[in-house]
Amino acid sequence: MCGITGIFATNASAPADIPATIDRMVRVIGHRGPDGQGTWVGSGIALGHARLSIIDLTAAGRQPMSNGDGSIQIVFNGEIYNFVELRAELSERGYHFKSHTDTEVVLNGYHCWGEQVFERLRGMFAVALWDRRHEKLVLARDRIGKKPLFYAWHGDVLLFGSEVKAILAWPGFRREPEYEALHHYLTLQYIPAPWSAFKGVKKFPNASYMVVTREGQTTTTKYWALPAPSHARHRPLPELKEELLALLDDAVRLRMIADVPLGAFLSGGVDSSAVVALMARHSSGRVKTFCIGFDEASYDERTYARTVAERYDTDHHVMVVRPKATAILPLLTWHYNEPFADPSAIPTYYVAQMARQYVTVVLNGDGGDESFLGYSRYSQCLESEWINSLPPPLRQLASRLVRSIPPDVDCYRVLRVARRWLSYVSEQSSRRYAPSMAYFYDHDKVAGYDYHLRPFLADSSLDLLEPYFRQSTSYVGGAAWADIHTYLPDDLLVKVDIASMAHGLEARSPLLDHTLMEWAARIPSAQKMEGGVTKSILKSALEPFLPNDILYRPKMGFGVPIDEWLKGELKEFAHDILLSPHARQRGLITPAYVESMLDEHCSGIRLHHTRLWALLMLELWFRMWIDPAEVPLAPPATAPLM
Repeated sequence: MCGITGIFATNASAPADIPATIDRMVRVIGHRGPDGQGTWVGSGIALGHARLSIIDLTAAGRQPMSNGDGSIQIVFNGEIYNFVELRAELSERGYHFKSHTDTEVVLNGYHCWGEQVFERLRGMFAVALWDRRHEKLVLARDRIGKKPLFYAWHGDVLLFGSEVKAILAWPGFRREPEYEALHHYLTLQYIPAPWSAFKGVKKFPNASYMVVTREGQTTTTKYWALPAPSHARHRPLPELKEELLALLDDAVRLRMIADVPLGAFLSGGVDSSAVVALMARHSSGRVKTFCIGFDEASYDERTYARTVAERYDTDHHVMVVRPKATAILPLLTWHYNEPFADPSAIPTYYVAQMARQYVTVVLNGDGGDESFLGYSRYSQCLESEWINSLPPPLRQLASRLVRSIPPDVDCYRVLRVARRWLSYVSEQSSRRYAPSMAYFYDHDKVAGYDYHLRPFLADSSLDLLEPYFRQSTSYVGGAAWADIHTYLPDDLLVKVDIASMAHGLEARSPLLDHTLMEWAARIPSAQKMEGGVTKSILKSALEPFLPNDILYRPKMGFGVPIDEWLKGELKEFAHDILLSPHARQRGLITPAYVESMLDEHCSGIRLHHTRLWALLMLELWFRMWIDPAEVPLAPPATAPLM
């Protein structure tokens, strides 16, 4: 895993300072690849690479890399788990290899199969190829969106990079906030694709490749799509369990291939515990495991992680996270490049920092909850599944009845309850799902938006999710489908990629293997939650490997006690940031609304911790990435291990 960046000047002569600029663009993402940096400059084209050596640690693996006749140049970030098989196939076709890297397999694979090579790759990747034969640049990204890629046009010049900061290093690039993206961020806690937080910068779509010609013509093609949940069919449980274990075991085995030390994140939850259990089957030595804990007992899972670690005799390492906002938040703001309000970024950063002292690669359990219905919110969806079966005329009648009952019916409890129930029945799926995932609701925005964000009030962020619900015949299936296409790639995968690559650590996710996800997508939601038990198929399959108190305990998630932190250790810090003159003049949220939320939260009247956290990260982002005259090319001082 590495960092890539590049410049492609179309329809114009190349800027004279391309060599110096590509060097600067690589340096700013150098943390992603501490083992070396390289650049290649051609006519109006430049590629840059920061290397994290995982497979073939020799000089033969350096990038940018060219093919035998020099007609194709490549920069590659990721890991291809079937590269050995592809290499053998290419060798039979007469291709010769100078290294043992998967990068060279992708390079020669492109020479052989063109853009169809991406359909053959099993793994995670973001890649750029300069094809001199046809004077075209090809960009591509993996199916699920594990590896990040951003791009922007600056006049006739295409800029791209693994992180936005590489693009911002281009001289003269104007750093302006994309207010529409910030509007969605306040609901979702992350910036949804295709937006970025910066005007003119876009997230490259996953499962896609883009071809850009010298004339500036651009074509984007989607090369893969997960089977829609409407195609799922019921099958016998014993058959499913056998297939699931075989697929998961193979996904874990493939992700243990490395020429460097390897370990695993272990929370004590089902997914990470399953990965560790299967790693132990394939490891000749003790698996190194890494766990984060909290002083607050309701958030702490160290006991469960220890149970799994002892069962499989792992080399177990533990860290307790305590809030040191002044040390960690500026550092996270620099690394994430965008406002990012998922507070579990804090423990993820620290567990990655701890793990990097011992290993270069970690496996994790990301993806299990979405594919196998593991979130507690899916249980709530299942309970209200009956609403989707109501005839449309009945739901339309409920909508009309809601409008006939005044909202201020507090003195009539029966009417108030009736209005709430009718409103819930008549709402579209994404709005019924909102309480499970939204930070700022639409009514919060109406009450609190200031002048920069008011123009977007008519566009509900929840409408971004609705098309995914419509592709499923069930409400819970639609919720998971929406999460797979939004929350998973734009929150969870961003969180882990940035936190791990901040320390030059590669994170691999067996449960995100696309063959496993395709298999899971063909299982009906009801069968994944047999008897109302979340992840019932996965848990049943894992019973020979994990005890019931791990498999069937209530899910805790990777939560962070920010509600208590904002009343205690972070109270003064949050007040100073959110009520500062800078924050008051942003034109985002009215100062009176922010002050009211702070007062209500700290006095215990109403919890506002998620909204306050989102605003805190947003203000810190403005201060670091928008306000300064110069781009911060280096991170703040490193936060110490806690």
